[in-house]
Amino acid sequence: MNALLLAGFGWLVPGGAYLLMRRYLQFAVFAAIVCASFAAGLLLHGSAAWPQPAELAGVDGFTALLFRGGALAKALAGAPYLASLLSGHPGTFLDGRLHEYGTTLLVMAGGFNLLAVSSALDLRKEGAR
Repeated sequence: MNALLLAGFGWLVPGGAYLLMRRYLQFAVFAAIVCASFAAGLLLHGSAAWPQPAELAGVDGFTALLFRGGALAKALAGAPYLASLLSGHPGTFLDGRLHEYGTTLLVMAGGFNLLAVSSALDLRKEGAR
Protein backbone atom coordinates (compact mmCIF):
# COMPACT_ATOMS: atom_id res chain seq x y z
CA MET A 1 0.00 0.00 0.00
CA ASN A 2 1.23 3.49 -0.83
CA ALA A 3 2.86 5.22 2.16
CA LEU A 4 1.61 8.65 1.07
CA LEU A 5 -1.96 7.38 0.92
CA LEU A 6 -1.62 5.83 4.38
CA ALA A 7 -0.16 9.02 5.83
CA GLY A 8 -2.77 11.28 4.22
CA PHE A 9 -5.75 9.17 5.20
CA GLY A 10 -4.24 8.56 8.63
CA TRP A 11 -4.03 12.32 9.17
CA LEU A 12 -7.53 13.04 7.93
CA VAL A 13 -9.26 10.19 9.79
CA PRO A 14 -7.75 9.58 13.22
CA GLY A 15 -6.26 6.09 13.10
CA GLY A 16 -7.31 5.84 9.44
CA ALA A 17 -4.04 4.27 8.35
CA TYR A 18 -4.93 1.25 10.47
CA LEU A 19 -8.35 1.15 8.82
CA LEU A 20 -6.74 0.88 5.39
CA MET A 21 -4.50 -1.88 6.71
CA ARG A 22 -7.57 -3.75 8.05
CA ARG A 23 -6.39 -3.49 11.66
CA TYR A 24 -9.77 -2.60 13.08
CA LEU A 25 -8.93 -2.77 16.79
CA GLN A 26 -6.00 -0.35 16.46
CA PHE A 27 -8.18 1.93 14.34
CA ALA A 28 -10.92 1.98 16.99
CA VAL A 29 -8.46 2.63 19.81
CA PHE A 30 -6.66 5.51 18.11
CA ALA A 31 -9.88 7.03 16.74
CA ALA A 32 -11.38 6.99 20.23
CA ILE A 33 -8.25 8.43 21.88
CA VAL A 34 -7.77 11.24 19.36
CA CYS A 35 -11.44 12.22 19.21
CA ALA A 36 -11.90 12.03 22.99
CA SER A 37 -8.83 14.12 23.78
CA PHE A 38 -9.75 16.67 21.10
CA ALA A 39 -13.35 16.90 22.36
CA ALA A 40 -12.15 17.28 25.95
CA GLY A 41 -9.77 20.03 24.83
CA LEU A 42 -12.59 21.90 23.12
CA LEU A 43 -14.86 21.47 26.16
CA LEU A 44 -12.12 22.96 28.35
CA HIS A 45 -12.06 25.99 26.00
CA GLY A 46 -8.75 25.21 24.36
CA SER A 47 -8.08 27.20 21.24
CA ALA A 48 -7.28 25.60 17.90
CA ALA A 49 -6.55 28.97 16.27
CA TRP A 50 -3.28 29.95 14.63
CA PRO A 51 -1.45 32.89 16.25
CA GLN A 52 -2.07 36.17 14.43
CA PRO A 53 0.76 38.69 13.93
CA ALA A 54 -0.90 41.16 16.32
CA GLU A 55 -0.96 38.49 19.03
CA LEU A 56 2.74 37.82 18.56
CA ALA A 57 3.72 41.48 18.88
CA GLY A 58 6.35 41.94 21.54
CA VAL A 59 7.63 38.35 21.66
CA ASP A 60 11.00 37.29 20.33
CA GLY A 61 11.38 35.18 17.19
CA PHE A 62 12.06 31.90 18.99
CA THR A 63 8.96 32.22 21.16
CA ALA A 64 6.86 33.05 18.10
CA LEU A 65 8.26 29.94 16.41
CA LEU A 66 7.29 27.82 19.43
CA PHE A 67 3.75 29.24 19.37
CA ARG A 68 3.42 28.41 15.67
CA GLY A 69 4.76 24.90 16.30
CA GLY A 70 2.16 24.38 19.01
CA ALA A 71 -0.57 25.46 16.59
CA LEU A 72 0.77 23.02 14.01
CA ALA A 73 0.65 20.20 16.56
CA LYS A 74 -3.08 20.86 17.04
CA ALA A 75 -3.59 20.66 13.27
CA LEU A 76 -2.09 17.16 13.27
CA ALA A 77 -5.32 15.85 14.82
CA GLY A 78 -6.86 15.84 11.33
CA ALA A 79 -10.64 15.67 10.96
CA PRO A 80 -11.46 16.82 14.51
CA TYR A 81 -9.30 19.90 13.93
CA LEU A 82 -10.98 20.62 10.60
CA ALA A 83 -14.42 20.13 12.14
CA SER A 84 -13.61 22.63 14.89
CA LEU A 85 -12.47 25.18 12.33
CA LEU A 86 -15.61 24.71 10.23
CA SER A 87 -17.84 25.04 13.29
CA GLY A 88 -16.26 28.38 14.15
CA HIS A 89 -14.98 27.22 17.55
CA PRO A 90 -11.29 28.18 17.50
CA GLY A 91 -11.59 31.59 19.18
CA THR A 92 -8.31 33.45 19.33
CA PHE A 93 -4.82 32.24 20.04
CA LEU A 94 -4.71 34.17 23.31
CA ASP A 95 -7.91 32.47 24.48
CA GLY A 96 -6.05 29.19 24.23
CA ARG A 97 -3.19 30.58 26.31
CA LEU A 98 -5.68 31.39 29.07
CA HIS A 99 -7.21 27.90 29.07
CA GLU A 100 -4.02 25.89 29.12
CA TYR A 101 -5.50 22.47 29.99
CA GLY A 102 -7.79 22.52 26.97
CA THR A 103 -5.02 23.63 24.64
CA THR A 104 -2.72 20.92 26.02
CA LEU A 105 -5.35 18.27 25.27
CA LEU A 106 -5.68 19.61 21.70
CA VAL A 107 -1.92 19.32 21.23
CA MET A 108 -1.99 15.80 22.70
CA ALA A 109 -4.70 14.80 20.20
CA GLY A 110 -2.40 15.85 17.37
CA GLY A 111 0.47 13.91 18.93
CA PHE A 112 -1.65 10.79 19.31
CA ASN A 113 -2.70 10.97 15.67
CA LEU A 114 0.90 11.45 14.56
CA LEU A 115 1.85 8.43 16.67
CA ALA A 116 -0.87 6.36 14.99
CA VAL A 117 0.33 7.34 11.50
CA SER A 118 3.99 6.63 12.26
CA SER A 119 3.15 3.32 13.91
CA ALA A 120 1.05 2.23 10.94
CA LEU A 121 3.81 3.19 8.52
CA ASP A 122 6.30 1.21 10.60
CA LEU A 123 4.00 -1.84 10.57
CA ARG A 124 3.67 -1.47 6.80
CA LYS A 125 7.45 -1.45 6.46
CA GLU A 126 7.80 -4.55 8.64
CA GLY A 127 5.07 -6.35 6.67
CA ALA A 128 6.89 -5.69 3.40
CA ARG A 129 9.93 -7.68 4.55
